[in-house]
Amino acid sequence: MPDHSLLTVSQAVRCLRDGGIIAYPTEAVYGLGCDPRNEQAVRRLLELKDRPVKAGLILIADTFEHFQAFIKPVSNEQKERAMATWPGPVTWLFPKAEDVPAWLAGEHETIALRISAHPVCRALCAAFNGAMVSTSANPGRVEPARSVTQVKQYFGSSLFGIVAGDLGDENRPSEIRDLVSGQVLREG
Repeated sequence: MPDHSLLTVSQAVRCLRDGGIIAYPTEAVYGLGCDPRNEQAVRRLLELKDRPVKAGLILIADTFEHFQAFIKPVSNEQKERAMATWPGPVTWLFPKAEDVPAWLAGEHETIALRISAHPVCRALCAAFNGAMVSTSANPGRVEPARSVTQVKQYFGSSLFGIVAGDLGDENRPSEIRDLVSGQVLREG
């Protein structure tokens, strides 16, 4: 029987557009998301996670086009390197566009991007018609949430809601690679 307290994709998109923070299933754990262009929402999300602004955040999307406003132009070879791993559990650090704010990219000259393979993430980004902040649903150094119950325990009424769906089959967070150097910064 479906849990009617969970959000549909269309309800979640309304929350994102209204400046809300949502939780949703990803490939491995529950994620927290918001509109990356909404400074207040991003700062609330960072506060909920007890994450420093300087750390930066990952953006997810369903298509590469949704990342265009956040990145500097890259070579076809670099784009093809990333696209060969997408959709999938690899996050790439792209050179960030000049106007990407520090509250989104932190103190980095890059921005972390992933085209998700998870059907709920893809549906959210497609319906939102843009990229979305994606970070694990956990405060501080606590284990990331792997159930709706854990998300509720961690964040209670601080979220606009939790999107219905199942976690993917991955056991670890996404691998992180630098686009320019090709270096793996976090094993997946």
